[in-house]
Amino acid sequence: MVVQKSERLLNLLIMLLVQRHYVSKDRIRSILYPDSSTDAFEKMFERDKEELRSLGVPIEVGNMDAYFDDEPGYRIRPDQLALPDVQLTADEAAVIGLATRVWEHARLAEATTEAVRKLTALGIPTDVTALEIAQPRLSADEPSFDVFWEAVQERTPVEFEYRRSGAASSRTRHLEPWGVVRYSGRWYVVGFDTDRGEERVFRLSRVQGVARKNGRPGSYDVPPGTDVRATTVRLAPAPTTTRVTVLVREGSGLALRRDAEEIQPGVDGPDDLTAWDRVVISRGGGVGDELLGYAADVYVEEPAHVREELVRRLTAALERTA
Repeated sequence: MVVQKSERLLNLLIMLLVQRHYVSKDRIRSILYPDSSTDAFEKMFERDKEELRSLGVPIEVGNMDAYFDDEPGYRIRPDQLALPDVQLTADEAAVIGLATRVWEHARLAEATTEAVRKLTALGIPTDVTALEIAQPRLSADEPSFDVFWEAVQERTPVEFEYRRSGAASSRTRHLEPWGVVRYSGRWYVVGFDTDRGEERVFRLSRVQGVARKNGRPGSYDVPPGTDVRATTVRLAPAPTTTRVTVLVREGSGLALRRDAEEIQPGVDGPDDLTAWDRVVISRGGGVGDELLGYAADVYVEEPAHVREELVRRLTAALERTA
């Protein structure tokens, strides 16, 4: 199976990041490029290194043996890759957060650990704590996320049942997907609706059942210059915001505090294990997903419907594991 370029880059990043020592080119080839010819491997490896470096990843080159001038090896030092403490605006934090949050999705999380599994199987010492640099926060649990994500990479048309807000029943839709975007706390797929002959955006949580690929890979092209996020913002319903008051455990919830409207320190909390602060934030859709990521470090005071949603989801998760 041909590995997608994004997955290959991610595996190379993970492999060099968790290694305690330099990794030889031969070992990199055997694990990440096993089906490539020598010439193809050299070209892909050079391109992948340069692409990672262009993204700010510091790939270090050094000798495998300190006493011999042998073949060079490669590694990424976690202390050089990790960012120092920075101050971001709410919009900047949202953009950076989106780049890592999608990794938590089951299929993408599996891809990020493939290189680690192979290294462990070979008995090579690794340091998986280095992966905390890219710790994800948010999940994508819509049943059809995988199908749309893969279809975008393959340029494969998709067929699915979709129920619009307020509609009594669903309708079959056919789409040539251009991209999957998270906007205002929700996942959307953007593309060309072949039934209506125009660009459309669909909210993944309203897809009924599981979407199906329906066509040949590479059977269409995304129009040049298409900005899928700008298209989503233009076509999706305008976001609504909710003012939420939460109790946050002292030393936790840094993202909540960064763009809070109000912070009241030293209030009574649901337990006495630590001090608590009252934090007031305004959020669009998906605030429940964000707050669930903090687990027992946050407690929703109001509005009641947000608290009830979290209680319902946590109760359902406990019932599934019982």
